Amino acid sequence: MHPELFHFNLPDFLYSLFHTKQVTVYTYAFCIAFGTLIGALYTKWSARKDLGIEVSNSFYYMIFIAGFVGGKLFYYFEKPFFYWDNPRLLLDNFSGGFVFYGSFITIIPIVIWYLKKKGIPVLPMLDILAITTLIAHAFGRIGCFCAGCCYGSPTDSEFGMVFPTSNGIVVHPTQLYEAFILLYLMVFLSIMKRYKQFHGQLFLLYLSLYGISRAVLELFRGDKRGYIIEGFLSHSQFIALLLLLTSIFFYRKLNQNKLIIK
Repeated sequence: MHPELFHFNLPDFLYSLFHTKQVTVYTYAFCIAFGTLIGALYTKWSARKDLGIEVSNSFYYMIFIAGFVGGKLFYYFEKPFFYWDNPRLLLDNFSGGFVFYGSFITIIPIVIWYLKKKGIPVLPMLDILAITTLIAHAFGRIGCFCAGCCYGSPTDSEFGMVFPTSNGIVVHPTQLYEAFILLYLMVFLSIMKRYKQFHGQLFLLYLSLYGISRAVLELFRGDKRGYIIEGFLSHSQFIALLLLLTSIFFYRKLNQNKLIIK
C-alpha cells in the first residue's frame, strides 16, 4: 500500500497565507482526480462524436463537486455518531473516505436537471456517462487499494493480502476485484454500444450489472460497514437492490415503447 503519493513544500508567500509548510498529496485523492479527468475527456470526445454537441466545462466541474460532496456525506452517514463525537475528522477531506453510491445518487439528478436545462438529450448522454462512471470508478478503487481501505474478509486464497489495518491477517483485496469487474463492464458496454437498440440501454445495463456485482462483492468485504439489517444487508447492498429493480423497470418500459435507434 502507498497511501501518500508525495510531499512538497510551499513557498514562503503561500506559507504565510495557509500557515502550513508541507503539503501531502494522497494517492487516493490523486486517483479520483485522475480518473475524473480521463472520464471527462472521454465524455467530451463521445458527446462530440456521437451526439454532435460540445459540453461546457462547467458540466464537469458540477459533476466533480456533486460527487465529492455526496461521497463524503454518505461516508459520514455510515458512522454518524463517530463523527458527531469527532467533528475535527470531518475536515480531513482528502486522505480517503468516500462512498461511491453516495456520489452516484447525488450526481444523477443534478446531471438530468442540467441536461434538460441545456436541451441536451438525456438518455443518449446517460449512455455515455455509464462508461465515464466506470472509468472514474475503476481509478477510484485503485486509489482505495493504495490507501488500504475497503479490504475484504480473511481468506486462505492465493490472492489474499495483508493490509495495514487488517492486523496482520490475510484478507481479500476486494478493491482490486472490483477494479477488474469495472474494467470488464467498461469493455462490455463499449462493445454493446455498437448494438444498442434504444437510448438509455447502456446506462440501465450498467446500473443492473454493477448492482449485481456490488451486492456479491459486499459478501467478501471485511472492513466495518453500515448495515440496514445488521450482519445481513449492508447499505450498499440495499442501494444496489433498489437500483437493480429501478433499472429493470425502466429497461422494460423503454424497450416496450420501442424507442429504437434509427
